[in-house]
Amino acid sequence: METAQLEFSVVLIYLLVSMIVVFAALLLGRFVRPKVHDPEKDTVYECGERPIGGAWFTFNPRFYLLALVFIVFDVAIALVFPVATVVRDWMVAGDGAIAVLALLSFIVLLVFGLAFVWGHGNLDWVRDIEDPKAAEEQS
Repeated sequence: METAQLEFSVVLIYLLVSMIVVFAALLLGRFVRPKVHDPEKDTVYECGERPIGGAWFTFNPRFYLLALVFIVFDVAIALVFPVATVVRDWMVAGDGAIAVLALLSFIVLLVFGLAFVWGHGNLDWVRDIEDPKAAEEQS
C-alpha cells in the first residue's frame, strides 16, 4: 500500500511542479511582453495576405471529398506504422507471420475500399448529378 501512495505522490508532485512552471511562464510573459495594441493584429491572418470580403463564402464540396480521402489514408499510415516497427521483434518471437498477415489484410481492405469508391465514380472531380426519379425508372 505504501508503494502505491509513493507512486501517486510522485505523480502529484510532478503535476504541481508542471502547473507552477506554466503559471510562472505566463506571469513572466505578462511583465515582459509589450503592451502596445495594434488594430491590424485583430484582423484575420491568412498566408500573409490581407483579407478580402467576408469570412462566409460558398465552399466547393469537392475539396471536402479530397480531404476525407487524405484523412482515411493518413490514419491508415498511422495504424500501420506501429505494427511495421515491431515486425522484426515479432519475427524473433515467432509471431512474424501473424503481423505480416495482419498488415497485408489491412492494406488489402483499404485498397478494396478505394477501388469500390473509385469504381462508383465518387472520386471523380466533376460528376454528373443523377435525377433520383430517372434512376428508379431505369431499374
